Amino acid sequence: MTIELPAVRGTLTPHRALADLTWLRVGGPADWLFQPADEADLCAFLAALPADIAVFPMGVGSNLIVRDGGLRAVVIRLGRGFNAISCDGDTVTAGAAALDAHVARRAAVAGLDLTFLRTIPGSIGGAVRMNAGCYGSYVADHLVSVRCVSRAGAVVELAAADLQLAYRQSQLPEGWVIIAATFRAGPGDPAALEARMADQIAKRDASQPTKDRSAGSTFRNPVGHSSTGRADDSHALKAWKVIDDAGMRGFTLGGAQMSPMHSNFLINVGGASAADLEDLGEEVRKRVFQQSGITLEWEIMRVGERTANK
Repeated sequence: MTIELPAVRGTLTPHRALADLTWLRVGGPADWLFQPADEADLCAFLAALPADIAVFPMGVGSNLIVRDGGLRAVVIRLGRGFNAISCDGDTVTAGAAALDAHVARRAAVAGLDLTFLRTIPGSIGGAVRMNAGCYGSYVADHLVSVRCVSRAGAVVELAAADLQLAYRQSQLPEGWVIIAATFRAGPGDPAALEARMADQIAKRDASQPTKDRSAGSTFRNPVGHSSTGRADDSHALKAWKVIDDAGMRGFTLGGAQMSPMHSNFLINVGGASAADLEDLGEEVRKRVFQQSGITLEWEIMRVGERTANK
């Protein structure tokens, strides 16, 4: 059955392959990919879209496995109309499509400290949705409010508390699209902030497989986290440590591998399918549980359908 979708000013593409839009370079097609021209275009589209059609907001695919069978949904991917960054006093407002690293650097130029965002891969919408964090700071520590478009096409302003931010998670109604976020940041000397970020980048590149096709950390650290999303380093187990203890560093399945450089990074070493990557992750979870009794939770989002033979 052919479904007629609302007219748009942006780009609406049927049966759009998603593999080239994810960092892991795997996955089947979405039924449709919608790239709205602006906020009004997004609102009008969602308001007119039949309620039984699923909507999946997608950032730059840095923390995502799209399964080989693809997505039975309209994937919404925000672009240039949603990447503005502005600073006002001690606040920074960024469009959901703005890259985390760009927000950190723009804030630093203005003498505002959001340096924790510098080494987080992806865009602001995803960072908010996952309460991203690094170096002891989390989105929850700085977020003031978010601007969203509801599944019904209405613009809604939410306070940070409304998202119930916790470790690597938030609460947002199904099908809602984050379009901007406002953060409060402490002051800092621009040169000192830039130097700190350069040091962070150097440390990351020395310890993580940044040149490989990965989606960042594969599993959440298993214990030692409070509801604010802040890690308790005195008690926290590290996912990489329990993966190492289970003998899974460097383990390979098809074209997928647990990185020899950092065992909590799942990488596509060449020709991996989404099933290779997910199945390897599940094997790691099984081996870790057998070895330590710990059940690792995925940090990478997995969406879509497996193919019939996968």
